[in-house]
Amino acid sequence: MAWVYLVIAGIFEVGFATSLKLSENFSNWPYTIGFFVCAAISFGLLVVAVKHIPLGTAYAVWTGIGAFGTALVGILFFGDPATVGRIVFLVLLIGSVIGLKLVSPDDSKPAQVKEVS
Repeated sequence: MAWVYLVIAGIFEVGFATSLKLSENFSNWPYTIGFFVCAAISFGLLVVAVKHIPLGTAYAVWTGIGAFGTALVGILFFGDPATVGRIVFLVLLIGSVIGLKLVSPDDSKPAQVKEVS
């Protein structure tokens, strides 16, 4: 279930990045509110996910989903360039996210926290 939370957190990261652009430096209130709501949900779900997924893996997947999704939104809705190189590297990014899921340990028990002294 932690992976489901992590994927949803990544989707909300796309939402807050998109809302950030549409907020026009926080002067467009509906998108400004959307930014803060999406950011809160995204970070909240990330916190839940890292209880069962190693921090480095969870953060890499979260940012990977957010980067891929935000780049896709940019291409589809904001006229960002869709060059062959960009598409190839976006596909590689998603492949890396999937690869991290495949090589990650079972998430049925909480991740271990080591004391830092």
